[in-house]
Amino acid sequence: METAEFVSILDLEGRSLAAAAEQAGTDAKVPTCPEWQVSDLLRHTGMVHRWAAAFVAERHTSYHPFGDLPDLDGTELLAWFRQGHGNLVDTLRSAAPDMQCWHFLPAPSPLAFWARRQAHETTVHRVDAESARGGTPSEISDAFAADGIDELLIGFHARPKSRARSEHPRVLRVRATDMDGAVWTVRLSQEPPAAERGDGPDADCEVAGPAARLYLALWNRLSFPSVTGDASVAELWREKSAV
Repeated sequence: METAEFVSILDLEGRSLAAAAEQAGTDAKVPTCPEWQVSDLLRHTGMVHRWAAAFVAERHTSYHPFGDLPDLDGTELLAWFRQGHGNLVDTLRSAAPDMQCWHFLPAPSPLAFWARRQAHETTVHRVDAESARGGTPSEISDAFAADGIDELLIGFHARPKSRARSEHPRVLRVRATDMDGAVWTVRLSQEPPAAERGDGPDADCEVAGPAARLYLALWNRLSFPSVTGDASVAELWREKSAV
């Protein structure tokens, strides 16, 4: 997927998140994040949007910490979220393709990284907002979901901070059943997970299903559509992989 596609998805998903949050009310519980209310969701995602935009706009070449969460609620909090989201979208759309700044996963460019990461960040949290609102959730395209699975397995959990580890070596297969070749093999051990694309070695457990559902299940927003083999491996992922 191209950077412009990710920015367009980020734009739509942020607007959908805000609309769902407004319909739910900022004091509503978030079923997919049981410890949160919608206000917590808006503060967190709005803060991440501002943090990401600052790297691109100010071209920071080293890590900068997150800012403080705002002491806002209700309509003021929604307006604050929308302003930060709009600024992030505008910043990414206007940035030079060859701009340089800090980023934390391999990517074709820093701009490509931030557009992709924020599109997925915002999509997952849009799902959270819609869980608080209730009703039918918005769809996620197969291609975008498969990209999100790839980012999560190949990038996110390859980092040293991943807690998705196993005392004894295990192999987890992840298979999107509605896309050709959308398969990943994840080796779990006492080290950070090592994932590769394709079937790889024999797996102890396979989780499978439509790409969009699998994407949300791997982010612990839904249950796995199908689990075959040693179900304790899938359960280990659910227990250990929270970000």
